[in-house]
Parts: sequence; C-alpha cells; structure tokens
Amino acid sequence: MGRMLTLSEVVAAHSDLSADDTLWLGSLIDQWDMLADLAFSDLILWVPDEDDNVFWAAAQCRPTTGPTALEDDVVGEDIAYDPESLVIEAYLSREICATSGNKLHAGIPVDVHAVPVIRGDRVIGVVEMHTNRMGVRAPGALEDTYLETAQVLMGMLREGLFPTPGDKPVPWETPRVGDGSLRVSTNGTITFASPNAMSAFRHLGWGGDLLGDDVRAVIAELAQGRREPVDEVLPPLLCHAKVREKEIETHQGAMRLRVQPLLVEGDQTGWFVTCRDITDLRSRERELVTKDATIREIHHRVKNNLQTVAALLRLQARRTSSVEAINALGDAQKRVAAIAVVHEILSQGFDTSVRFDEVADRLMTMVRDVASSRSKVAMTRVGSFGLIPAEVATNLSLVFTEVVQNALEHGLGDAPGEVIVRPAQRDGVLQVDVENDGTPLPEDFSLSESRSLGLSIVTTLVADLEGSFDMVPLTDRSGTRARIRVPLA
Repeated sequence: MGRMLTLSEVVAAHSDLSADDTLWLGSLIDQWDMLADLAFSDLILWVPDEDDNVFWAAAQCRPTTGPTALEDDVVGEDIAYDPESLVIEAYLSREICATSGNKLHAGIPVDVHAVPVIRGDRVIGVVEMHTNRMGVRAPGALEDTYLETAQVLMGMLREGLFPTPGDKPVPWETPRVGDGSLRVSTNGTITFASPNAMSAFRHLGWGGDLLGDDVRAVIAELAQGRREPVDEVLPPLLCHAKVREKEIETHQGAMRLRVQPLLVEGDQTGWFVTCRDITDLRSRERELVTKDATIREIHHRVKNNLQTVAALLRLQARRTSSVEAINALGDAQKRVAAIAVVHEILSQGFDTSVRFDEVADRLMTMVRDVASSRSKVAMTRVGSFGLIPAEVATNLSLVFTEVVQNALEHGLGDAPGEVIVRPAQRDGVLQVDVENDGTPLPEDFSLSESRSLGLSIVTTLVADLEGSFDMVPLTDRSGTRARIRVPLA
C-alpha cells in the first residue's frame, strides 16, 4: 500500500488553487474532525481540477463517534464528468446538496451530503459527508445536539466561517467531541452537557450538574482552586468569531477546553465547547520533569565524584617518587576526567543522545594541554560526530582519549606536529580517523600483540560497542592513521 498523498501534493498535481486557498483548506483539515464527529460522518475534501468537471480527493477524515461509511482511503482518486455526482452539483449550485434517500455503498445504507467551500466569489472545494445509517444511534439529547451543531458548522463551512480563526489545535491535547462536550447559549448558559463533560468537571471539583449554569462563572470558580497562582490576563473564553483553547488545573485535576463559535449567516447563536480530562497527562508530564531533573542531578553528582577521584589521583602522583607510578596515576587521572566530561554535558541538559563534538573538543584540549609542555602540537577536528547515544558516549570518550593520547605520545613523541581528527556518520555507523604526521608505525607492528595498556583498553571498549579498531601507516605522507568504527543503531 502506497503512502497517502497530502493536500498540497494533490493541489500541486491537479488544481490551480492559490497558495492562500490551499492554506485555508489546510486549516480546515486541522479542525474538521469536529464536524466528522458531530455528524457521525466520514468526510472527503474534493478540490477542483483546472477542468471544473473533474475533482480530486485531497483529504479524508473518519468519525470517532460512529462507524465508518468508507472502508477504503480515496485520497488521490477523482470524479470526472459525472452528472449524478453530488460533488459536482454542490460545486455548480453553491448550495448544500444531499441524497434523497439512503444509497447503498458496499451493501451499507449511506446518507451523503456535499457542502461547497466558498471563499470570495469562488468555490475552492467541496466537503462530501458519508453517514453510515446502520450505525446511527437511537435519538436522544446527545445525538440531537450533535446533529444540530453539525448543521450549523455545515452552514459556516459553506459561508467561509469555518474553519474559524483563533487558537490552533494541539493534536495530542486538543479535546475531541467524544471526550466531552457542552452547548452554550448566546448569554453563556450551558444548555447541554454530555456525560463525559459532567464527569470531567466533577473530577475538577464542580458539584453542580452544569445545565443552566453560566460557563464563565463555572470556569472562574474552578480557576480559584488552581494548583498554582497565575498572574496573567487571559482573553475572554467566549468570543464572537474566535476559537479559544483554555486549560484549567485545580488541586483535584486538569482539563482542557476548546470553544467553537456557532454562527448562522454571521449572527452569533452560541458556542460548542469540547473538553478533555487531562489529569493523567499532566501527572505524567510532572513525573517526567521530576525524573529528568533527578537524572540530571545524578549525572552532576557522578561528574563531581569523578572530578574528586581525579584530584585524589593527581595528589597521589605528587606524593610518589616513582616515575612509573607517576605516569600510571596520570593516565588514570585522564581516563577518569574523560568520563567526567560526558557526565558534565549530560547534567546540563539530559537527553537520550549527546552532541559529541563538544565532548571531543574538550577531550582534545585536555590531552593537548598535557603534551604542550613537551612540544608544539596543532590539533584539528574536521567534520562532526553528530548525536551519539548516551549509552555509547562514555565508552567512546575513553576510546577517543586513548587514541588521541597515543597519537601524541607515540606518533609525535617530543617533536612538534599535527593531529587531525576526522569524524563522520554514515548509515548508522560512526567512523573516526585520528591521523598524526609523526613517526610511522614499525613494519612489524601488530595491534593484537601490542603490550600498550591504552591500546588494550581501546580494543576492549570498541569490542564492547560491537565496533572495530585498526592502525595503519598513512599512504600520502609520513605518519599513522587510527580508525574507530562504532555502530550507533
């Protein structure tokens, strides 16, 4: 099955709609789930071809309040020269058109409406609505309110009043019709409240049944019991032609509201409010914030402890007279310091990945500062490490430190020279070349037979990362290239 086309792709391929009209239709798609849920209908947006006898399906939406009437996705399909098509009829008449009776679609009785989308003096699209009559619920206050509100939105859609400007929906937070809904009159009185809406308000601590209450007074009273005082002036909840989203959080819970104005021929007839209990969502967010802060604090304390260990090693080295012990303690100090650098960066902004360029640059500076007392060394990084998974970063920092230190001590020795680090990521694998222009490797050099502790550490850690490590002479000049390859997936 291929990828579903986007609105902009369909328009670009088949229609001559302007960028402004396409943007308007995109805004409609962002908000039309409300119409689908209220009408218990599947929606298809058809855009006209340059030949206005042909229309292309540019977007599709299914309801969450009832069964679908369309099993298949139709985006990218067309209607061409079909005199019986409601889409073409609505386009030409500029009126809302409907079937006179239930049509059979795949054996299911389906009601169909077609609503022209008019902007200025042009119909820029048609929204076709398919309602599965087999799944229509028994009439009741909820169903009647939904269908009545859907009729208002259909009229607004035709008149260019829907989608309504205002606060944009947030996909993971904005409530849908089934989450909870209110119908509010022009004076702010709640005339309908769904069972889910009543439950959400009671969860926040509201003791009434909502019907007959002023929604503004209810919100204001609940706001007095918010978890934390907020010193800000908010826009009014009920606006004439603006969609508003508002969040209420009390000691008992949290709820998000979205307020849709209802207009008939431009006159205000009330509002439709959807609401969602987001108590669990906010609780999880606070837990994540707390956990994030805890992890960052752990990294900070680990970094401090490692720096303390490095300082103790440095102090111990100063108190010993054995050159071999001094060198061993110095190497251990640098290895501890390399790990501390990674934890310091993780403590500044915990994430699952580390921007390793900063780590590498600091490690290169640390190693060069030690070597600068013996020789003048130029050290350069060409390229970027990119993002490195946190679980790889610690071992990689040790490997990188050992390889760079080896290039200085055994490649350049006491002579001046240059070390070039060339990192790059490709196809989920990090490759790092560390080149020096010093003394080349002996002809009989074998990595597996080397007695260097540093190279032994590198080989072991790279193997733990399921990577590879090798050292070879440079072919274009004197010197050595060490290559680290580590899979990151």
